[in-house]
Amino acid sequence: MADQQSLDEVVRFTSDLIRIDTTNRGGGDCQERPAAEYAAEKLAEAGLEPRMLERTKGRTNVVARIPGTDPSADALLLHGHLDVVPAHAADWSVDPFSGEIRDGEVWGRGAIDMKNMDAMILSVVRGWAREGFRPRRDVVIAFTADEEDSAADGAGFLVKQHPELFEGCTEGISESGAYTFHSGPDMALYPIGAGERGTGWMKLTARGRAGHGSKVNKDNAVTRLAAALTRIGEHEWPVRLSPTVSAALTELAVLHGVEPDLNDPDTLVDKLGPAAKLVEATIRNSTNPTMMQAGYKVNVIPGEAVAYVDGRMLPGTEGEFAVAMDELTGPGVEWSFHHREIPLQAPVDSPTYAKLRAAIEKFDPAGHVVPFCMSGGTDAKQFSRLGITGYGYTPLKLPPGFDYQALFHGVDERVPVEALHFGVRVLDHYLRTA
Repeated sequence: MADQQSLDEVVRFTSDLIRIDTTNRGGGDCQERPAAEYAAEKLAEAGLEPRMLERTKGRTNVVARIPGTDPSADALLLHGHLDVVPAHAADWSVDPFSGEIRDGEVWGRGAIDMKNMDAMILSVVRGWAREGFRPRRDVVIAFTADEEDSAADGAGFLVKQHPELFEGCTEGISESGAYTFHSGPDMALYPIGAGERGTGWMKLTARGRAGHGSKVNKDNAVTRLAAALTRIGEHEWPVRLSPTVSAALTELAVLHGVEPDLNDPDTLVDKLGPAAKLVEATIRNSTNPTMMQAGYKVNVIPGEAVAYVDGRMLPGTEGEFAVAMDELTGPGVEWSFHHREIPLQAPVDSPTYAKLRAAIEKFDPAGHVVPFCMSGGTDAKQFSRLGITGYGYTPLKLPPGFDYQALFHGVDERVPVEALHFGVRVLDHYLRTA
């Protein structure tokens, strides 16, 4: 059982980490090293021997291993990223890098995504050191750089250049799951991440005939690109249910007292009330235009126009996704993957999932644990290349009205102190039984 010092430390560590500005603006513009040094120091104080590893100067990762009592058991990976997305201070109620504790909440960029989990890991490990406890399985801890961009300096680098550090790891847990989702006044859900859609960020290039803006031009690259983006943005992708999403729909339907008709998922989702948010984005692929670049003067028709589209795909749909994009872009518009990552699935009938569920139910017996597929992605994609099955599990007990999903990359990101305490207790219990 987590002691009082662990509960105090998780709040302090979350606040401290938020105050270390690790904004990842993309394109290599980030410095995780100060946060990595902080985490490594806390691990070293717990008697561990953390390694700090970089592909690029300042883009630092931290890896440490806790030896288990059973050398024959598979190892478990605990991982969290140190970087955060940008925050525009003028939009916030507080300085986004203040780590301020106010009204029972820790405020700042990273409070939810995901310095809270980093702090939980540190707190649990240090509590074990004080107690002299060792887990049954080896536990590998990884704090990574660059998750909020390409992971090339973070988990991608570790997997390619230092796979030996993760020897024996068969499963991993990290962000985006096991938080309270209130689906009604008397229904608290805890969705555990057991899958992720694949990432297909695409670059579209349209070419045409450059010319004067006052002349007739039926070979206009901007027009051609705009038409393609409209087709892509309005495209209705067909339903494709993965095993994880099928399990989620079935369990949610039973909890909401409706028939789990998987032959008509759209109608079923409409009957789930607020819980529809957990599944509506993952019953099909998606493509959202996000960026456009064209021209340099209002009276000049450019010969080229470029756009970017955020595409996401479910397991087994990569082939049909590419065929559809060929059709939607049309003649005169080329497309390619600007960044590509695989979809993931994790079994929901495994002993690990059962233990993850049991740990939540121990500390919130009235809660209902359900599986879900993340609409986006995490570093679990990188670690899957080492044969590590990933689950989204950052346990937080949240009050009604606390919109966890809206705070991911949102304004006034914050986490309740009591949620952090719950997380430490649940994480500690799970790891003791894993």
